[in-house]
Amino acid sequence: MALFQFTTLCLCLLLVFGSCFASDQHVGQIYPGFQASHSEWADKQGLFLSSNSSVFALGFYTALDAKLFLLVVIHLDSSQVVWTANRGLLVNNSDKFVFDKNGNVFLGSGDGVVWSTNTSGERVAAMELQDSGNLVLLAEDKSILWQSFSHPTDTLLPGQVFQEGMRLQSFRNRNNVSHFLEFRSGDLVLYAGYQTPQLYWSITNDSRKSNNSVTGSVHSVSLESNSWNFYDKNRLLLWQFVFSDYTGPKTLWAAVLGSDGAILFNNLIKGNASTPEATKIPPNSCNVPEPCDPYYVCYFGNWCQCPSLLSSEFDCKPQTVSSCNSSQTSAELLFVGEKLNYFALGFVQPVLKSNLNACQEACLTSCSCLVLFFQSTSGRCFLFDRIGSLQRSGERSPGYVSYMKVPIGADGGNSHASRKEKKSISVVIIVLSTILIILGLLYVGFWYYRRKRGLLEYSQDNLDEDNFLSSLSGTPARFSYIDLSQATKNFTTKIGAGGFGSVYLGVLPDGTRLAVKKLEGIGQGKKEFRAEVTIIGSIHHVHLVKLKGFCAEGFHRLLVYEYMAKGSLDKWIFKNNEGGHLLDWDTRFNIALGTAKGLAYLHEECEVKIIHCDIKPENVLLDDNYAAKVSDFGLAKLMNREQSLVYTTLRGTRGYLAPEWITNYAISEKSDVFSYGMVLLEIIGGRKNYDPENHSEKSHFPSYASKMLEEGKVKEVFDSRLEIDEKDERVSTTIKVALWCIQDEMHLRPTMTKVVQMLEGICAVPSPPTSSQISSHSSFFKWSSEEGTSTGLVDYPSEVTISDVRLSGPR
Repeated sequence: MALFQFTTLCLCLLLVFGSCFASDQHVGQIYPGFQASHSEWADKQGLFLSSNSSVFALGFYTALDAKLFLLVVIHLDSSQVVWTANRGLLVNNSDKFVFDKNGNVFLGSGDGVVWSTNTSGERVAAMELQDSGNLVLLAEDKSILWQSFSHPTDTLLPGQVFQEGMRLQSFRNRNNVSHFLEFRSGDLVLYAGYQTPQLYWSITNDSRKSNNSVTGSVHSVSLESNSWNFYDKNRLLLWQFVFSDYTGPKTLWAAVLGSDGAILFNNLIKGNASTPEATKIPPNSCNVPEPCDPYYVCYFGNWCQCPSLLSSEFDCKPQTVSSCNSSQTSAELLFVGEKLNYFALGFVQPVLKSNLNACQEACLTSCSCLVLFFQSTSGRCFLFDRIGSLQRSGERSPGYVSYMKVPIGADGGNSHASRKEKKSISVVIIVLSTILIILGLLYVGFWYYRRKRGLLEYSQDNLDEDNFLSSLSGTPARFSYIDLSQATKNFTTKIGAGGFGSVYLGVLPDGTRLAVKKLEGIGQGKKEFRAEVTIIGSIHHVHLVKLKGFCAEGFHRLLVYEYMAKGSLDKWIFKNNEGGHLLDWDTRFNIALGTAKGLAYLHEECEVKIIHCDIKPENVLLDDNYAAKVSDFGLAKLMNREQSLVYTTLRGTRGYLAPEWITNYAISEKSDVFSYGMVLLEIIGGRKNYDPENHSEKSHFPSYASKMLEEGKVKEVFDSRLEIDEKDERVSTTIKVALWCIQDEMHLRPTMTKVVQMLEGICAVPSPPTSSQISSHSSFFKWSSEEGTSTGLVDYPSEVTISDVRLSGPR
């Protein structure tokens, strides 16, 4: 009996201690085949891997409701999360972290993957959590194949090199706005993630850095001891930002981008509270985008007050209006206040310099303007499509006067109007309302009758289109309308507008970002839809935007493209664009070359010849690395390989149309070459090809560029903001290529394949015809607008002819 009891006790102890040993944290490394979920490591607070000295740990971190989790690297003593894998897509208690035997590490949720290192087939030997906080994947020779330091979230640690191409993103604030830290044109900047990003800090403008007299382009930064060090591309030290006087031995500094938009430097050894002796960026709490709610004025500290007019009339929640969706006459400007300031004003160029009336008119006529700021002493006028908190200007600054666009009558009307007038107005409103109700009932009855008849016709049209789509081979994925509504959060984030509809940001469950184009209306929109699915759905090229899918369901027609993070080219090259970012010469040249390669593929390498018909900066999109991709094939024309010319109705955008369009002559792929040449000139010059306000020889840029080339003054053609080397052969080559492309005579223009060869230096570029032979037809033709078609030519030097108005006829 005693032996049995002893044996039983031993077995119990073995089970108990064996269970403890199985759930002990892994130290240092884990290996292929490892899996973990929060439920399996709940007794270890979800943490399953610690660094060798137990400074950091990897595991599941409980979110707000304690039922969803993040995969994080956490500093154990301070409980400070320093890296997050799946910030936007949380997982549940049983979802798995997997280190598969093929070398990939991923986090699953249901049947999908919410995060992955994408290292399949890399022969990964181990995953290691280092005492520096860096989570790395090691090869058999101990080299690093992947590391979390290269994919930061909102925190930087000592030894972590933050360099070009990386970005910090804060958690969203109470108004659903994130803040970002990234490199722009050799500067490190902070900006608010509004639809149009707004900068609020840059290291170049921060007077607190050491060696302020030194200038240079920042390419990387890192935390070292009690300073933030800034390096150029050769890793030579430019500046130091000393954020603390404390240099004791017990320090482990972390730079954290908070949801308020400020960067705090925390000593993790002292705990997760902000370290009092450390400086923050920006230094003034009112200099971040939203220390208060939008439209409130931030005073010293965090004292917030609503401007008196907005407080009395709107409770500081004014009903702004965009003239993009309504007529200009339905909006007026409401006075907000004076001696105001705004955080973004020091980082953007004014829209114009004039008087207050001109500034107000500019806002009323601008589709996107919601708020204006005007400084009377300098005449500077700024327009914004959204604002955060306001600031009170300093004692020595004149400050700005501000107005916002509101619906007419939103300010409560004339406070001195008599009661008699109001009573009369009420009677008129009642009478008109009664008439409108009667007319409305009649209209509803008539609409119901027409709809009942139209449903049969529509169902037949819908069936025809389904048959058309089903008959196509190699079509992209087909999405349901519900799936796309969920992906775009019911079409809430608008990122652009195409010729026939608006474009919205969408995110699939696996985290893939999409651009969803929602065609608005039928008619031309239906033709564009068929053209896009037929043309771009069947071709693939690195410099063509990829069509990932479509939706044809009921009345809904949507096109799903790959997401191009940097938007369209026009937002980056023209001087009057807000944001202050400047594309350098190398980037512009690569964009021009990529666009040419995309067009060459359409013209020469597809089964059928494809003429795009609408090449312009708005239809050249840029990805995260500023690689160019041609988009928007709604007006494209197909040609057999045997055809050299084809007649078709007028289509395209004024300012980029070749002469053969205007003269109703047959067109060819050389018509795209002309449009490309005009775009190439705009890339070089950083301006529109025709400036009606410039009365000098520079007004028509192609003629001016030709003249400067003849005189050997090629630098005069380039954007004055660019740093270029005139000995660079690409400088004169691009000007020559552009001028050859815009020749009036179609046969004189090179093919796009030849354009690519000339840009790449494979073949020589002869001198183009003299400036007297360069056509200036785009600034001297006006089309009759009757029935939307081209009916004649009139000698008319007007800015109207050069505006970006898309023209299209039936296919």
